[in-house]
Parts: sequence; C-alpha cells; structure tokens
Amino acid sequence: MPNSISRTHPAENKAYIITGPTSGIGRRTALDVAKHGTVVLVGRNRGKLDALQQEIQEKGGNAVSVVCDLSDISSVQGAAAEIVRLNLTLAGLVNNAGIMQTRPTKNARGWDMSYATNHLGPFVLTEALMPHLPDGANILFVVSAVEDPERKPAVAAGFRGARYISAEASARGEWEPGGSAKPGFDAYATSKQAILAATLVFARETPRLHINAIEPGFNPSTGLGAGDASAFVRVIQKFVVPFAVPLLMPFIKILSTSKRAAREITKILTDTSGRTGVYYDEGGHPMQGSVLVRDQKFQNRVMAETRSFLAEHSQ
Repeated sequence: MPNSISRTHPAENKAYIITGPTSGIGRRTALDVAKHGTVVLVGRNRGKLDALQQEIQEKGGNAVSVVCDLSDISSVQGAAAEIVRLNLTLAGLVNNAGIMQTRPTKNARGWDMSYATNHLGPFVLTEALMPHLPDGANILFVVSAVEDPERKPAVAAGFRGARYISAEASARGEWEPGGSAKPGFDAYATSKQAILAATLVFARETPRLHINAIEPGFNPSTGLGAGDASAFVRVIQKFVVPFAVPLLMPFIKILSTSKRAAREITKILTDTSGRTGVYYDEGGHPMQGSVLVRDQKFQNRVMAETRSFLAEHSQ
C-alpha cells in the first residue's frame, strides 16, 4: 500500500511514531493514537503494516507504514531516514517493539536478538530522530520491571533481574553468572534495564524533549515470548487468557491488558505537562526501578558503552 496522507483528519498537523504496532500493546496503541494525529507504523512485516494502515484509514484516521527490523542497525538507520523524508510534523515516538525468548538467538551480526531488538534498535532510532522532533515532543520507551532482582512477581516467574556486564558482553549474549535457569530471561531483563538506563540519561541530556519510560504491567495476552511456547500454551494464551485477565486484575496489581496499557501510553505520549525522566507503572503512576538502574553512574556507563559499541560497529 503506497504511503499517502489524507488532509481531512482534524489532528492532521501532528504525527506519532510507534514501533511494533501490528500486535498486542502496539496495535492497540496505534488505534488509540490515530485519534490524535497521523500514526507512523514502524515494523518488520509489510503485509501486517499495510493491513493496520488500511484499518486506521477506514476508521477515519491517517497512517503511513515504514518497514524496519529493529534488530538490524542498518535497517533502523534506513527507517529513520525514511521517516524524516515523509516531512511530517512529528510530535512523539513510542519505542514499543520488543521480544522475549526463553532460548536466546542471534541476529545476522551474531548479536543477541533480545539485546539488539530491545536496546540497540530503539537507541539508534531515538538518536536518529531526536534532532527532527520539535521542542516539547514526547518520547516513550516501553520497558519492563523484570530488570529489578527484588521484583517479587518477576522472581516468582523465574527472572533474576538484569545481569549487565558491558555492552560488548551483552551483544555477545553474555551475562553475569547466577541468573535465571532460562538464559533468554537474562537477555530480556538486561536489555530492558539497559534501555531504561538510557531513557533516564536521554532525559537529562535533552531537556527540550520529554523522555519517559513505562512498565506496561504483565500482559499475558500480548504473545510476548509466544514463539518459544508449546502449542497448548499458545492456545491458552489466545483463547483463555483474554477472558481471565480482566476478572483477575482487581486482585493482582501487575496484571494488565493491551487496552489498558495503550490507554496509559497514549496519555503520556500526548501529555503537555512537560514531565520528563519519569518511570511510570502500569497505572500511569511514577515508580522506581532497581537500585542499580537508579544509580546515575551506572546509567552513564550504559550510555557511554552503548555509544562506543555502536560507533565501533557502525560500518
């Protein structure tokens, strides 16, 4: 589907970029954000992007599609350039796309897929687009509280917190020993801690923009990590969980749904209060990350090592 913008939408003067928009939280967010302006849909699958673009346009909204594989830095750089060439009035960016694997895999460069997709890709996309965002624009990173080794629900689920050694080690898929019995969990937690640390540094470095993070809650119906699940688990996830979660939410705080998460993400994305450097929980309230990720020395180290790694491997 060719990218074309209708000029009849009441919020046509603003455009919001959303990564990972074709399923789960990202899809629900794209549909909600389309009520506020043009949505730039950034994802890997052209067919799914086009289908969502058509759905948004049939509902009276505007959308354009940009194909991008966040695990591939060259693809991310190309996507950023394509977004700039659209010449839209950019108002915000949601770094939503992410993967979680119980069995870690590598990308074409031999980098851990979770680290590349959840940290390096969003990092590169954000740095490439920041100069093109106007003062007051919002950038939001969807992160995860499993980075915190003291997070009881995460520990109960098998996580042992982030295991960061360095950017180089993370790219190789190496983590501090003593972690989860499922190596993919260490990769996921560490990648999410790294991008949360970067969020907080971005916010300090660039006060003209409003840069925040959100823990969307445990959304068992999103399909995150479903590729590693058995057929039986996937059936339960698809047909049983969506009905059970809303009933359990009043009793289990961390439980959420794509609809609820999207509502909070959209609020933050369109917020004009100027809040920046805030880590929000699933209900849209400020929360704290792990002791380590709150340490500015650690945040700065992650930022410096990420930039050094990317500069070394930019060719």
